[in-house]
Amino acid sequence: MTDSSTPRSTTAASETTDSPPDVDGVDVARISTWFSEHVAGAVTPLRFSAITGGHSNLTITVTGADGRRFVLRRPPLGHVLASAHDMEREHRIISGLQSSSVPVPQVAGMCTDVSVNGTPFYVMDFVDGHVLRDAEAARSALDADARANASRSLVDTMAEIHAVDLDAAGLDQLGRHEGYIARQLKRWYGQWNQGKTRELAAVDAVHDRLLERIPEQGPATIVHGDYRLDNCMVDDRGEVIAVLDWEICTLGDPLADLGLLQVYWTGPEDDASAWTGSATSVPGFWNRAQLAERYAEVSGRDIGQLDFYVAFAYWKLACILEGVYSRYLGGALGEQEPAALEAFKTQVDSAAAQASRCLEELG
Repeated sequence: MTDSSTPRSTTAASETTDSPPDVDGVDVARISTWFSEHVAGAVTPLRFSAITGGHSNLTITVTGADGRRFVLRRPPLGHVLASAHDMEREHRIISGLQSSSVPVPQVAGMCTDVSVNGTPFYVMDFVDGHVLRDAEAARSALDADARANASRSLVDTMAEIHAVDLDAAGLDQLGRHEGYIARQLKRWYGQWNQGKTRELAAVDAVHDRLLERIPEQGPATIVHGDYRLDNCMVDDRGEVIAVLDWEICTLGDPLADLGLLQVYWTGPEDDASAWTGSATSVPGFWNRAQLAERYAEVSGRDIGQLDFYVAFAYWKLACILEGVYSRYLGGALGEQEPAALEAFKTQVDSAAAQASRCLEELG
């Protein structure tokens, strides 16, 4: 198992890169010694494979001499905000959810001794399943019935996340309970102004309108913060068997997760989204309205102001993608012609425009 980049074992050859002996960000000798001393069942020598596809925390498959697999998570190699890549915090969240109804991998160890690998890391058991990132993967992994079941299971699992007893999970102090949307608006608008590559009036206008009409927040719940199909693993029947990528999880307004899922999701009958993921466009998957209706049914929450949360999600997506675009223009991918990165700019513009439209529909 791993983060949003986790492959299914049967397709691992196309998703991972065997270590030479070293993988970037991994001190093979020191980590192998640490595994022998701290991870039950680990049999050396270990083989490390970097899982590709992620742009954030690094996720590495660790295979023991007996074939048993683990997953190691560590911060990115570049300069990053420590708060966004806190391994102890991510480990704490997954550990807290072990006894809940939320499917998460079994934690196997946490290393805070930076002399081992230069940065903290933690280890989980490997979960074997499908991560669906595109239409081809969705067609090959699931039949139409399983796609429909994946739609239901994804929503039901999100409702389970929002129903976790914070005290029982030891997560009541994970973050502030109140004012989630206001805090998010401040955070992401700051990120926008710090990294923007040009002026975009729609981002400023939507920010101001969102700030004026924040809905009253109910009791705080866990908010995953990046909940979507390819940040979960599903089995052959479409059941969610692991929720991944908890690095920006906090406490706050659960409807923010539902709004973001609407942005990430484009069902067979839905209008195109600013998000370019195509996995859910394959026949069998539900449309956005069905997801929302199911969430209201199983959570018991009022979704009458869902358009606000969708507008917020589009606006947040614009801010995030602009940051990615800015970093890539600055050379994070090496030398790139600006024209080759134009798709990011277009996506930012589209997300901002769709946020504006959602607010107009809200009135």
